Amino acid sequence: MAQQNSDSAADEGAPGRTTIASLVVQKVASVAAREIAGVYTLGGKGVSRTLGAIKEHIPGSGTATTTGVSVEVGEKQAAIDLDLVAGYGARIPEVAQAVRRNVIRAVEQITALEVIEVNLTITDVHLPGEDEADASRVE
Repeated sequence: MAQQNSDSAADEGAPGRTTIASLVVQKVASVAAREIAGVYTLGGKGVSRTLGAIKEHIPGSGTATTTGVSVEVGEKQAAIDLDLVAGYGARIPEVAQAVRRNVIRAVEQITALEVIEVNLTITDVHLPGEDEADASRVE
């Protein structure tokens, strides 16, 4: 869904319409999720995660910010799905709760959309030393 409309309380009575693009909600949710300790990265497992890491370093690719984030945006509400990789040792239920709270707070504060749900899929756990192993395979 490319764009949807949101008329917040601040817009009531004013002529015109405020449109919040799905990409805006994706970016806000991505940043908010990454702020939480225990979130190693957003995205999928193995190869797709490695390819995402490579894309981050390609100028103009522009997809790294929203990797692992999908949204549905309506006129006044948004639903968010996040795929994330937890760091080893992080208590996943606590990380999930903190991610949900932070994503809801950020999206609602920045966009004035009501977040009706934040669904999380923990796709992997990052083990110490995995970065070195992945880097040696990519060379």
